[in-house]
Amino acid sequence: MKKVTVAVILVIIVAFVLLMAAEIFGIGKGGEVSVYIENGMTPPQVYSLLKDNGVIGNKTLFSLYARSHAADFKAGSHMLYKREAYRDIIAELTSQGGMNSEEAVTFPEGLELREFAALLEEKGIAKAEDFITAANGKFDYKFLPPQKDGYLEGYLFPDTYVISPDMTCEDIINMMLKRFDEIYTDKYYKREKELEMSTHEVITLASIIEREAAVESERAVVSSVFHNRLNSGYRFLESCATVQYILKERKDVLSNQDIKIDSPYNTYKYPGLPVGPIASPGKASIEAALYPADTDYLYFVSNGDGTQSFSRTLGEHLNSGVNKD
Repeated sequence: MKKVTVAVILVIIVAFVLLMAAEIFGIGKGGEVSVYIENGMTPPQVYSLLKDNGVIGNKTLFSLYARSHAADFKAGSHMLYKREAYRDIIAELTSQGGMNSEEAVTFPEGLELREFAALLEEKGIAKAEDFITAANGKFDYKFLPPQKDGYLEGYLFPDTYVISPDMTCEDIINMMLKRFDEIYTDKYYKREKELEMSTHEVITLASIIEREAAVESERAVVSSVFHNRLNSGYRFLESCATVQYILKERKDVLSNQDIKIDSPYNTYKYPGLPVGPIASPGKASIEAALYPADTDYLYFVSNGDGTQSFSRTLGEHLNSGVNKD
C-alpha cells in the first residue's frame, strides 16, 4: 500500500514538473496575440494582462521567473504568442513596444515638444527620450532657427497624423515640419515683413497666444495686447504662460517667487519676446499673431471661465479679475 502511495506521489511530482517545464519553455505554443502595456502599469498588472490574453498560464510562476526583469518592461504594443516561452516573453516585454498597424495620432495645439514625445510613448510608438534626441538633430527647412537643443519647439505643427509602424522618430518629425511648411504660406511671410518680425518671433508670439487665449474669438484681441506692449515703452509682456514653461507646470496662479525666476523665457523679468516658442501653436494662433485686432488694450485678465476681460489702463486692470496679465 505504501509503495503504491509513493508511486502516486512520484507521478504527481513528475507531472507537476513537466507542466511547469511546459509553461516555462513554451511547449505547445499557440497563435499570435497583441498585448498593449499602458504607461505606468505595475508588474502585477502586466502579469494579469498576460494571463488574461493566454500568454502565460501561471502568474505566480511567471512573476518569480521575471522578478529581475520586471522593472524593464516597456509600455506599448507587444506581439506575443499564447503559452510562449518565458525567456521569449521577457525579451519582447523589455524591448520597445511598437505599433502593429497604421495609427492616427492627434497632437493638440499648445503642447510642448516634451509633451509630444510623452504622447508618442504613451501610445507605444516611440520612446520619449528617443523622440527628443531625434528632435535635436539636423532638419533643413527655411523657417527653422539655427540648430541647437530644443530648436524645434513650436515648429512641430499640431494636427492629426497617420503614423505607420516602420516610421522612425525622424520620419514623424519631418512629417510635422512639412505640415508646418504647408500651413505657413507666402502670405504669412509677406505679412511678417510688414510687421517687421521674423518667422521665429511670429511663432514665439503665436505660442504665447495659444497658451493664453482659450476662446477662439479672443485670440486676435489677446494678440493686440501683446503687440501693443511690444510697441510701447513698457515692452514687458508679463505672460504667465512663459513662466509656466520654465516651471514645466501649468499653475493657475503664479507666486511672487515664480515671476522672479531668472530665465530668458521669463517675460516678467525681461522685456520683449522670450528667446523662443513655449509650445506649438495652431493655425488660428499664428494668424492672430500676424493679424492682431485693432485695440488700445494693454492688459487682460481671466474671468475664470476661459474668457478674458481687457483693459486700457492699469487702474481698470487692477479692479478686475484674479489671474492678471
